[in-house]
Amino acid sequence: MSLERFLNQAVSSWMSSEGPDSDIVLSSRIRLARNIQDYKFPTLATNEEAAAIIQTMEEMVQRSDFQKLVPFELLKMNELQPLQKRVLVEKHLISPHLAEDSAHGACLLSANEEISIMLNEEDHIRIQCLFPGLQLVEALKLANQIDDVLEQHVVYAFDEKHGYLTSCPTNVGTGLRASVMMHLPGLVLTHQMNRIVPAINQLGLVVRGIYGEGSEALGNIFQISNQITLGKSEEDIVSDLFSVVSQLISQERAAREALVKTSNIQLEDRVFRSLGILSHSRIIESKEAARCLSDVRLGIDMGYIKDISKNILNELMILTQPGFLQQYAGGALRPNERDIRRATLIRERIRLEK
Repeated sequence: MSLERFLNQAVSSWMSSEGPDSDIVLSSRIRLARNIQDYKFPTLATNEEAAAIIQTMEEMVQRSDFQKLVPFELLKMNELQPLQKRVLVEKHLISPHLAEDSAHGACLLSANEEISIMLNEEDHIRIQCLFPGLQLVEALKLANQIDDVLEQHVVYAFDEKHGYLTSCPTNVGTGLRASVMMHLPGLVLTHQMNRIVPAINQLGLVVRGIYGEGSEALGNIFQISNQITLGKSEEDIVSDLFSVVSQLISQERAAREALVKTSNIQLEDRVFRSLGILSHSRIIESKEAARCLSDVRLGIDMGYIKDISKNILNELMILTQPGFLQQYAGGALRPNERDIRRATLIRERIRLEK
């Protein structure tokens, strides 16, 4: 598969498919951090050592046992244009860190974009699996399959006491980051999120925005992930996160039911006003677009809107980001031009449903 197809195939499988509890859980992600023994970690590696890691992995994915899992294509960051890297970040296929400090970085991508293996990010290898809906166990199973194949051919940096060794101490142990992306408009509209977030933090989990650490929770989309990787098994980490997410799903559904009982006409009015804005605006900023998309998705889930796919939120939250808008336009855009293109793209996407 060519790079052009990766960038133009805007809708990844996690966006277009439905999984368990997909009315609230947009996606589940598992990421495993690994380093190869006897090589300096990426933060201290020489150009030659970084290149050797990429070459080792490039040869690895050509092996028959790896090919049986899924074919991969290698993308070297120093061969990509800034806009191309930005699009990959917006699709959650690589991290902002890899895109920004990418002289020696690379990424192995599966054709369906379900699997992304980042090379020379903070660690030599970061295996990422993205699934639609609440499928943490399934994503972990796939990540472990890839990890097992890799471990047959390379020796990981591992300590009997501390587990897998990583550049950042917070990843030492299992090297596992499990996260779910959730749409929680009911809890936001009923003013419960300010109480819930501190409670989640006390459980060893963290709540972030759509693009992880330091990002804003645009469109009422939140990422819930584990903070602890040492002293717990992978299964326990995933089980604990699954339990909290299940409780959040129940609370979100209860909040939506409460809104219908106490403010049904106001909620319906909010939903259709937002649909009107998205359907007819000629210029729209990213925050307003995210808010309106969240309202429309809520309206679809609540049955107010029946002729638009529920995946519209997943798709347009990605497609309306700056990188995709500029790809859509065929070149660089000023902020005001992006706002115009964003409105055009949203109108065209909604029109496809009619």
